[in-house]
Amino acid sequence: MTLEIIIQIVLLGIALSMDAFAVSVTDGLTYSDINKKKSFFIAGLFGFMQALMPLIGFFLVEGVTRIVGESGGKRAGNIMSIIVTWVAFTLLLFLGTKMLIEGIKEIKKPKEEKEIKKFSFKEVIYFGFATAIDALGTGVALHSGLSSVNTIWLHVCIIMVITFIISLIGLFLGHKIEKLLNGKYEITAIIGGIILILLAIWIILSHYLGI
Repeated sequence: MTLEIIIQIVLLGIALSMDAFAVSVTDGLTYSDINKKKSFFIAGLFGFMQALMPLIGFFLVEGVTRIVGESGGKRAGNIMSIIVTWVAFTLLLFLGTKMLIEGIKEIKKPKEEKEIKKFSFKEVIYFGFATAIDALGTGVALHSGLSSVNTIWLHVCIIMVITFIISLIGLFLGHKIEKLLNGKYEITAIIGGIILILLAIWIILSHYLGI
């Protein structure tokens, strides 16, 4: 494996982690009880999911290729890429719209009835899955280009570490912004919802327009 390939994998890891970064900022913004332990859990989960999905995509294409040949593997990879793009779009749009509506509802409530959003294990799992599922398509690209069966494990480990670090940065920034908003959690929910909706739109545009 050459230095050039390692640099390409690092750049790919940075590109893949941008989804996780955006959602990490959202988590830092909206979870009032975020702390070091929860931050490491979120970043660790995002890193793991961002590494797992390309790995699954790679070996799915590898399996299909061995059964039906290279052309069949490419067709399967293209179909999978389209499906996961729309699944990621739907999940992020749903979560973002839900968060946005909740924030708007909180604004209308009297101060004493306002609810403070706290860390949700289930929601973080949803976020981790939604931001990483489109990386299945990356596994297809790795299979046809940068990686082999012998090197894919190292490549996804690099992606995992990069995503972990960038997610921690996102959580830190989100938490700092939340402090500047002085506990106005309904505003943070609206901002977080908008970020997720924009991310959903970005996933579609990047897939079909190559942005």
